Amino acid sequence: MVTLNPPQAVLSIARRLEAAGYEAWCVGGAVRDAILGHRHLDWDFATSATPEQVQAVFGRRHTIPVGIEFGTVGVLDEAGILHEVTTFRRDIKTDGRHAEVEFGASLEEDLARRDFTINAIAYSPMHHELRDPFDGRGDLARRVVRAVGQADERMREDRLRALRAIRFAARFHFVIEPATLAAVERSAPHMGRLSAERVKQELEKTMEQVALPGRALALWKSTGVLATVIPALLNIPDVSYSALDLLPLPTSAKSVRLFIRIAAAFITLGEVQTRQALTALRFSRAETRRVAKLADAWQRVSEELSTVVLQGESPSDVQVRRWVASIGRLDLGALMRIANAYMVASSTSPGAVEQRVRKLYKRMRRIAAHDPIEIADLAIGGDDLRAAGIRMGPWVGKILESLLDAVLEDPSRNQGDWLLQEARRLYESLGHP
Repeated sequence: MVTLNPPQAVLSIARRLEAAGYEAWCVGGAVRDAILGHRHLDWDFATSATPEQVQAVFGRRHTIPVGIEFGTVGVLDEAGILHEVTTFRRDIKTDGRHAEVEFGASLEEDLARRDFTINAIAYSPMHHELRDPFDGRGDLARRVVRAVGQADERMREDRLRALRAIRFAARFHFVIEPATLAAVERSAPHMGRLSAERVKQELEKTMEQVALPGRALALWKSTGVLATVIPALLNIPDVSYSALDLLPLPTSAKSVRLFIRIAAAFITLGEVQTRQALTALRFSRAETRRVAKLADAWQRVSEELSTVVLQGESPSDVQVRRWVASIGRLDLGALMRIANAYMVASSTSPGAVEQRVRKLYKRMRRIAAHDPIEIADLAIGGDDLRAAGIRMGPWVGKILESLLDAVLEDPSRNQGDWLLQEARRLYESLGHP
């Protein structure tokens, strides 16, 4: 008898299914994580009940047809948490992206269609019984990711499994069993069949769940997977992998930490390549725009910033103001966290470097809070220029940029009289009466 201590809501769902005459087994990640002693919130079920029968047991108000064609019904517990309840099934055929399934299978047949042995363990919460036909518990103890059955067949059924193998290995600090690793490598050239959305989702899961995501990406690269699914990342330097491993785990799927990890992976590509790569992966326009903006700022400040910090120099206020102006107030925190990771990863004295970055970041925040660093901070605007006799046109932008440059050099110049006098001089120097 084995007890994995699922929540009461899970016991309640299993009890209602069994009371109606159906089998109810917990399957997937929750069982795996419970055996490993990890907390897991998503307890899902495999059952002998058909989707229609599941809906009849729990009622329409407490069920959501999340994937009826694949046998899955979402059941809401009393707290409103959704649990996927999926009918025992077997695959009829697959194209490497989608499978056609057939119901009426046994639990053992259902487990046989799963990807890895560590995910092919079922647990009966009512009877405290484990079904483990492929020795998943043994592989958990051996710290091995192994495909169920023939590894090449599993990869052909769903090309995403290659990325999942790497994620599980990196997340749990396991190794990929040699035959499974070879199948991942053979699968790599065919992974262009995956949709961009699925690749994006797997990249985000890796960044969200894996403590050392750089090691996972390095394995994407060494297996040939990266060249197929995100070829742009083949161009990132080796230090990027080490820097990623220094950034903390996100606290949620919407965490700022997750955004910073994604940005850190792409930031060295520059604005144009970053925008193209994230657009190809179907990131939102807002996400793409912000990461591309960070990549643009990185191109402009990273080399000078790194040289100053790594050599232990003390930059002038003018230099720091120009860095802050290039980065922008809203992106300062994100970029400096990424910069810290890159500089620490590049240094033989990480503690000293981290201390210097922390000290510099305090200066930057103080300057961002009190000094004029963008055109909107100037003491004059377009209306003031018009009132001073300066006609509107493309030259106005150049004049304002020149004024900001002068103010970055000396913030005391941010006075209306001085700025208007300088604006008139610049206007005349551009050939205007």
